Parts: sequence; structure tokens; C-alpha cells
Amino acid sequence: MVRPSEWVGPGPAHFGFGSIGMEITDRVESIIAPVLGDMGYDIVRVRLSGGNRPNLQIMAERRDQMPMTVDNCAEISRTVSAMLDVEDPIPDNYVLEVSSPGIDRPLVRPGDFERFAGLEAKVELRRAIDGRRRFRGRLVGIDDGVVRLETADGEATLPFEEIGKAKLVITDDLLAADESAAATNEGQA
Repeated sequence: MVRPSEWVGPGPAHFGFGSIGMEITDRVESIIAPVLGDMGYDIVRVRLSGGNRPNLQIMAERRDQMPMTVDNCAEISRTVSAMLDVEDPIPDNYVLEVSSPGIDRPLVRPGDFERFAGLEAKVELRRAIDGRRRFRGRLVGIDDGVVRLETADGEATLPFEEIGKAKLVITDDLLAADESAAATNEGQA
């Protein structure tokens, strides 16, 4: 049984489910991505978390870069719920949660690090590099699978495959960029 709702929250993928969780989330994404793409949405992240009754969290954004609405999340939830009822990729009962990435969105794909260059981000590595796992600074971009981040200590070069989680930091620059994008989108609507 699936109960749709809204979800907003950070965190790494596949809490507590290991490789089985990754297999399930990969399968879910392969099932829903084509249909959501046809509807005008891109998947930002699919995550399975929780214990006795897991949460399947789908984070999506509009391809036209317009802000996500509650109606958009409800539309995605209804569609995904129907698809997963047919395909049944999760063996147990779970809760389906759909959300937008929010202003302090997670950075999950290589293109995110290029798209949001110039903005501040927090990055946590899976394992330490030179004794350090956590970084904060202005995104420079990504080159050949290496994320470049301008920190207070100079430029950090972080292999994309070593990034456990990353997200934008709410700053005046991010708020200004968000307001500018909203104004541009309103002019196009």
C-alpha cells in the first residue's frame, strides 16, 4: 500500500538498505523516469530510507525550470503510485513521498556542479582526502569528473565518485539567483 505525501529533506541515498536499497532505487528510477520525462519533469533523486515501513522519496524538478508546486508534486505522486502498483519493485509496504529539491537543493549529478557554479555548496566525501571529508565553498565547476570548489583554504579538487552528499548553501547569492530565475520564469509564463 502506498500513501502519497510531500517530503522535503536532505540526506544520503539508501539509508540502511545497502546494495539492496540501491538496486530498488535504481529499478524505481528506471520505471518512472521515462514517464516523468514525458510529463516535463526530471528526477533529482530517488531514495529509500526508514525501518519497518520504508519511505520511498522521489525528488523532482520541472524541465522548464519553473518552480514546483504542490499540484506538480501531487501529479507526480499519482502517476508514480499507479506505476509502482503495477510494477511492484518494493517487496514490502512503504510510504511514497514526492518533493521538489528546494532552494538548498542536493547536488547529485555531475551537471549540477556546472549548473550551479558560482554558488556556495557543502560537500561531504565518502572517505577522507588529505585527512578531510567535509568542504564548504563556492562551486567553480566540474572538469573530467573532478569537482572544483573554492574554499577559504584555496581550491579543492574533489573526485565526483567520492562525493557522498552535496547541497547548495542558502546565501544572499543563492536567494538573489532564485529571485532572478523566478522573475525570468514569470516573464515567460
